[in-house]
Amino acid sequence: MSTATFTYAVRDQDGKKLSGSLEAESQSQVATKLKSMGYSPLEIKEVKSGGMQREISLPSFGKKVKLKELAMMSRQFATMINSGLSLLKALTILTEQTENKELSRVLREVRSDVETGNSLSAALAQHEDVFPPLFINMTRAGEVGGFLDSVLTQIAENYEAEVKLRGKVKAAMTYPVVVFVMAILGVTGMLLFIVPVFAGLFADFDSQLPAPTRFLVWLSGMMKIMAPLGIVAMIAFFITWPKVKRNPKVRNVVDPLKLKAPIFGPLVAKIALSRFARNLGTMMKSGVPILQSLDIVASTTGNVVLERAINAVQESVRQGEALAKPLEQHPVFPPMVVQMMSVGEDTGQLDAMLYKISEFFDQEVEATTEALTALIEPLMIAFLGAIVGAMIVAMYMPIFSLMNVIN
Repeated sequence: MSTATFTYAVRDQDGKKLSGSLEAESQSQVATKLKSMGYSPLEIKEVKSGGMQREISLPSFGKKVKLKELAMMSRQFATMINSGLSLLKALTILTEQTENKELSRVLREVRSDVETGNSLSAALAQHEDVFPPLFINMTRAGEVGGFLDSVLTQIAENYEAEVKLRGKVKAAMTYPVVVFVMAILGVTGMLLFIVPVFAGLFADFDSQLPAPTRFLVWLSGMMKIMAPLGIVAMIAFFITWPKVKRNPKVRNVVDPLKLKAPIFGPLVAKIALSRFARNLGTMMKSGVPILQSLDIVASTTGNVVLERAINAVQESVRQGEALAKPLEQHPVFPPMVVQMMSVGEDTGQLDAMLYKISEFFDQEVEATTEALTALIEPLMIAFLGAIVGAMIVAMYMPIFSLMNVIN
């Protein structure tokens, strides 16, 4: 087998970070050699001839691992481990059959780390940008308790439920969004291309145009200036928003507004509560300590208001209180959730009760999205018809006035 050059980053026994290059047949051979030298490998990459690294990609393109892909990988991983395959063999198969190149690359590195003696959870923890804390901590609990296969199954079920929930919301919201976008494009097109034609025709009239027509002509003139600015602003938003949406200052403003939104606020709250109950139930069933579970679950809810409430509850639990009692101090948790969790604690079946809460809110989200879709569709169609109808009437009003003068 031919050798290749690998660059590496390691930590020595004093904790200092070092880097360099070695020639070897594989990444695992490099890792083994570095460990024998007393180093802890952090990163190993193969270098092609000419000094170019094998994997070159533009930032943010092709490097995202979707939740659906993680769910599928978790299910396949759980099935193979449950069937008796060794950890290394299962990771090898996953690496070869995973279609996402970034996930395949990460799994290859995880396999190399496991091959050199690291635990699976420690190897996954080297890639926190791909594997969420929930995934890593549940895997660690499964390794310690000796039930990794069942934990991987729970992870798969958790992510599959999350993917299903997101899919329902997206499917319900697709039609209204498409209608809204088409309405915006239609109105913009009429203002830019049709109204100017009528404006040129109206210029030959000696009489003053009706007020609605004058407003429409003015709006058409403004649109010629605003349309390019709007396009630039939209492009800037789509580039900037992914970078700032997780900024604490932005979340402190946006997340409370999401919960207070007139129509969509209750839907956002139900999604966050469903996510909280499902993730907490999954982690507790896997044997993750309650304080650690709350710490991880707080960051997975997707809303800073719920996150703050869970952090406050965590502090109360750390001081010896029961889990359900502190929830009463936070309005974001409905009384039903508090009562069901209290019953779960009293009967020793808190994880099962959390799953029931999650299923309840999943059904509520589905019913709410269907109701919103049924309500929004006719409203948007009526709104679009009213806007287009008003524009047509405004354009033809001078013609009707001219016909009255002729008659």
